[in-house]
Amino acid sequence: MKLRVIIDEREHDIDVPAGLLAEAEEFFDKMDSDMDRGWRMGPEFIERPSQTQRCQIAADKLLGALSSNNRPLVMLMAGYILGRGSGVSAVRIDTSGDPLATELIFGPGPAGSPGPDRTPPKPALNQPDAVARAERDVTQIYRVGQAYRFATRDPATGRWVESPLMTSAEEAQQLRLEALDARFEQLLGSAD
Repeated sequence: MKLRVIIDEREHDIDVPAGLLAEAEEFFDKMDSDMDRGWRMGPEFIERPSQTQRCQIAADKLLGALSSNNRPLVMLMAGYILGRGSGVSAVRIDTSGDPLATELIFGPGPAGSPGPDRTPPKPALNQPDAVARAERDVTQIYRVGQAYRFATRDPATGRWVESPLMTSAEEAQQLRLEALDARFEQLLGSAD
């Protein structure tokens, strides 16, 4: 089985031997037991991490294991994500220190990966989480020469899309607030 790992613009395919999931089940149970007591994810302490959050935690550990070239831990964390993240074929790991911003990608993924052909529906975010996520997905306005603009993260691709250039900071701020409000409403309904 393979897990595609996306870090910034680099992609890595981690080939996890099929037998590893069964062999590491006791280790994965221990991880779950540790996470049952709550976990700090960036600035937040999550009392009861969801399965998605548990996979985000494992992805954060995977990032550290890749950085330190700890191959056994790389395999274990990739195995946890494949085994516990039903249908996950890839992860886009956030490198800013906020594991909650790490994205799980569902689908067929690389050859040999498990998973359905579609992204399963996710529960909607609550209002405080949607506000925080929208703030991460829409930048502040910034100056470009004599003009102003902002950028919005496209949830489908994970890429940043810049707004048109505007001649005044007020116009840019107004358009940014509209984009922020639209993203907030989208997150309340879809939690992508």
